Amino acid sequence: MFQSVIVLLVVGLVAFSMFRFVGDPIDNMLGQERTQADIDRLRTELGLDQPFPVQYFKFLKGAVQGNFGVSYRQGRPVSTIIAERAPATLELAFVSGFLAITMGIALGVFTAIRRQGIAANVIMTVSLIGVSLPTFLIGILLIYIFSVELDLLPSFGRGETVMIGGWSTGFLTASGLKALILPAITLGLYQMTLIMRLVRSEMLEVMRADYVRFARARGLSDRVINFRHALKNTLVPVITITGLQLGSIIAFAIITETVFQWPGVGLLFINAIQFVDIPVMAAYLMLISVMFVTINLIVDLLYYAIDPRLRVDARAT
Repeated sequence: MFQSVIVLLVVGLVAFSMFRFVGDPIDNMLGQERTQADIDRLRTELGLDQPFPVQYFKFLKGAVQGNFGVSYRQGRPVSTIIAERAPATLELAFVSGFLAITMGIALGVFTAIRRQGIAANVIMTVSLIGVSLPTFLIGILLIYIFSVELDLLPSFGRGETVMIGGWSTGFLTASGLKALILPAITLGLYQMTLIMRLVRSEMLEVMRADYVRFARARGLSDRVINFRHALKNTLVPVITITGLQLGSIIAFAIITETVFQWPGVGLLFINAIQFVDIPVMAAYLMLISVMFVTINLIVDLLYYAIDPRLRVDARAT
């Protein structure tokens, strides 16, 4: 937890420092008829005339309280704007992560068990596409095939949404579900292939271990050996990569949201860069950092739950 706090402070410092060089927001907020008095007045209102350490301290103080300031572009609280956009990004990340984990582990186990089969070799060959092609190109190809040529799925937008409390969701509408398919596949394809290849590699290594051979000598069934012994011992390194990839899905949804004009936090960040909306950019990076730190903490706890050697070492000390 102490290391997590240090990481967040450093990320906040780097992000806040870096944004000082992306441009002057005053140029975008005031027209060409501005005077020096107008510039000085607005700079004072925004607190940009204060020393950098003072600005950074105020930013951290507000961030701890959930207050990231006011958007330079929209003139509204940043926390409100992000709360409006977060459901779209989180739903997209959830579906992409679910597909990546379930399909990645399932295909990884299949290609490891049937490694000499034709289907496994075909899957491994096709998986090179997901690893090699950049995300934006995959998205464009899917749009061309399923939206332009086949006219089956929408090429942009989130579709129709409904409000449940303060949460807008597209899970409950047909157009919302259809609009989610292409972005989810685009965002989750790289993570799925990475998880699949890692599971396959670890599974093959575990299958050559002595305890697996001993289990076969005892007459245990292939199902018990593959899923109770081999797969469980494969999951320790897989959890590390999977945790990082889940954070990457949220962090790098920017590209997918830009390609599909998905109204999420990633697209909001791109628009904030264009208009030098520093509070929005800083809030986005801080939230992504919190997600990464939280996921890493969960991964560490899962190590303890899955690997019995860690529990033995803890009791021994």
